[in-house]
Amino acid sequence: MENQVYTAFASVYDYFMDNVPYDEWCEYIAKLLKSNGIKEGLVLDLGCGTGKLTRRLKAKGYDMIGIDNSEDMLSIAREKSDDGILYLMQDMREFELYGTVNAVISICDCINYITEKEDLLQVFKLVNNYLEKNGVFIFDLNTEYKYSQIIGDSVIADNRENESFIWENTYYEEEKINEYEVTLFIKKDSGLYEKHVETHYQRAYSLKEIKGLLQKAGMEFITSYDAFTNEPVRNNSERIYIIAKEGYQEGKVYT
Repeated sequence: MENQVYTAFASVYDYFMDNVPYDEWCEYIAKLLKSNGIKEGLVLDLGCGTGKLTRRLKAKGYDMIGIDNSEDMLSIAREKSDDGILYLMQDMREFELYGTVNAVISICDCINYITEKEDLLQVFKLVNNYLEKNGVFIFDLNTEYKYSQIIGDSVIADNRENESFIWENTYYEEEKINEYEVTLFIKKDSGLYEKHVETHYQRAYSLKEIKGLLQKAGMEFITSYDAFTNEPVRNNSERIYIIAKEGYQEGKVYT
């Protein structure tokens, strides 16, 4: 199942996501990095979008690389960045780096966009390949509870002065797939509104599935948290954070 990348939505993404507490998210991720031994060095933001978190981690002293498969999102990230962040347009299922990094992060349910287990295994293998010895992988996930009990089969709308959107959710329980149909109305210079429709798909993974895929990829599962806490994952957790570490690979060259 292919996801349609952010196109028209990219131009208004930051506008409609102004309620996301990126500063708090950055503080939380920085604490996780430091508590796992990553106090400086090169960090890859996998699925960086418009770079809001990438720039904040750069300000924390990390050397940042951002990867995303949406040229529209990356164009915005590059426009807002004048601090030497390297942005690369690549698919996270087949990304390439010039060398290893100290840590990889993937936030805001980017991993949920990988809807096939085989593809997610490949992502984990690539992360393991590009992590420096004792490197750390931190990522979040929307949970099945959130899809089935909170947002599945619901409609979210936001009507503002120059832009509006309708976000229709359909959760397919058997496939564990949540379909987002996003309809945007964007005001043009003429005063007329232009309609855009994008369809996105996310998959719910159980913690057991994630642990198994990390193990197959050669990584070491460290822990999981109910999002933005140091508490264990609950049955009603809506978002969880997972921490894994680089696993030994024979013949791997560290840079």
